[in-house]
Amino acid sequence: MTVYNNKLLRGAGVLMPISSLPSKYGIGSLGEESYRFVDFLKRIGCRYWQVLPVGPTSYGDSPYQSFSVFAGNPYFIDLDYLALEGLLKPDEVVELSQQGKEDCVDYATLYRLRFQILRKAYQRSKDRGKKEYSVFCEANKYWLEDYCFYMAVKGYYNNGNLLTWEEDIKLREPDALARYRKILEEEIHFWEFCQFKFREQWNQLKEYTNQQGIQMIGDIPLYVAADSADVWVHKGLFELDQRMNPINVAGVPPDDFSADGQRWGNPLYRWDVIEATDFKWWRERMKSSSFLYDVIRVDHFIGVVNYYSIPAEALTAVEGKWRKGPGNKLTNIISESIGETKIIAEDLGVITPPVRNLIEQTGYPGMKVLQFSLGGPADHEYLPHNFKSTNVVAYIGTHDNETLVGYISDKNQDELRFAYDYYNVSHKTELPYAVIQALYASVANVVIVQMQDLLQLDNNARMNSPATIGENWKWRMTKQQYKEINEELLREYAENYKRVPSTTFAK
Repeated sequence: MTVYNNKLLRGAGVLMPISSLPSKYGIGSLGEESYRFVDFLKRIGCRYWQVLPVGPTSYGDSPYQSFSVFAGNPYFIDLDYLALEGLLKPDEVVELSQQGKEDCVDYATLYRLRFQILRKAYQRSKDRGKKEYSVFCEANKYWLEDYCFYMAVKGYYNNGNLLTWEEDIKLREPDALARYRKILEEEIHFWEFCQFKFREQWNQLKEYTNQQGIQMIGDIPLYVAADSADVWVHKGLFELDQRMNPINVAGVPPDDFSADGQRWGNPLYRWDVIEATDFKWWRERMKSSSFLYDVIRVDHFIGVVNYYSIPAEALTAVEGKWRKGPGNKLTNIISESIGETKIIAEDLGVITPPVRNLIEQTGYPGMKVLQFSLGGPADHEYLPHNFKSTNVVAYIGTHDNETLVGYISDKNQDELRFAYDYYNVSHKTELPYAVIQALYASVANVVIVQMQDLLQLDNNARMNSPATIGENWKWRMTKQQYKEINEELLREYAENYKRVPSTTFAK
């Protein structure tokens, strides 16, 4: 049996996506404001910073539907840092700062303008001649060239979905690969440059974060997008027909929140084929993630044990059925691949005995969401006094939930009676920080609060409404909003409940 070392140090953290950081350029970046946010975390006594997946986003803007599970999002490359390197001119950066809103990500504008300015930086760059560049390319050769080639071909086809490409290149016929590689050589190098800059800036930020005693928690989706380099290059690992159309897709069954369930559309894995390769792709994926993060939260962890399979032609999730996943065969591989990095199992949903057994065997902490228990009853498993173990990561809500203020805003006195009594308050306005204090006081080793809940924002700041498209992943914080947070009180909570890091963290 594999022995797992997965204990997380007691501490508090904030869930704040990179995209939501303040910025002059329409989306958060790995620049100055990310360092300012780390300084804020240190002031309030946090040990953890949790981000959403940082991969390049596709149609729908979801970080959980990425063109690659290995690559970084070029939108996060900081333009001011490129200007300091002499790769961008001051007037070019100023012009871009006039686009978009301060408190909202405008993905359409980003898509239209951001790559234009990154191409200018690429054309002026001499990075390819540096030793650091060749070291980066060598260290990431498993995925880097494939991803860059995929993006170049995608651009050649006006960014069309993989399934709309000509048959020869879609199916990676050798003659077509050679022909397109020659035609698109310069474009491939551009995408390579973007990945080098992303990783260069990420590594600098992570080093600073760790020096301040703070660990980065990264979030990885269990599944990959159908329109991705991963599917294009490793099509045999997925349930696809000969023309690369999905046969069955991922999702979750109908429940109290959705009569039709959720049809995510991600292609499912051929676990037997993956096992026959000794989980090579998964080993590389987890190794790559372990370089980015100190802790990895595996989204939809229950799918490792049993996953929901929906026929691709079905319009909803009603016709799906449960199938058995790889279980500890995969978690053993994960443990072998990540070194000292730790894992969080997102175990929200239908928790069957096999899921509980695997979590106990691995020692991975599961999750508790206090928002789900605000209405009681007193024996609800997500209420802090019912936590049966310290090996828990507890949240008020995640990116998929309403903000706390949004959740309680339309509740009447009777609906909130249990919450008032439990948290010893008498009005809605007192609830947010009472819940935060109870979270900090709990036995959970790790507690995470969304930035929106620290700011006591309503559902206009909600990050994602599952099974919807168009208005998600857009919220951004402004610089001025730091003033609205009671930093002294949060620091007091961290100190009173023994969550302040005593030493700096170095991985």
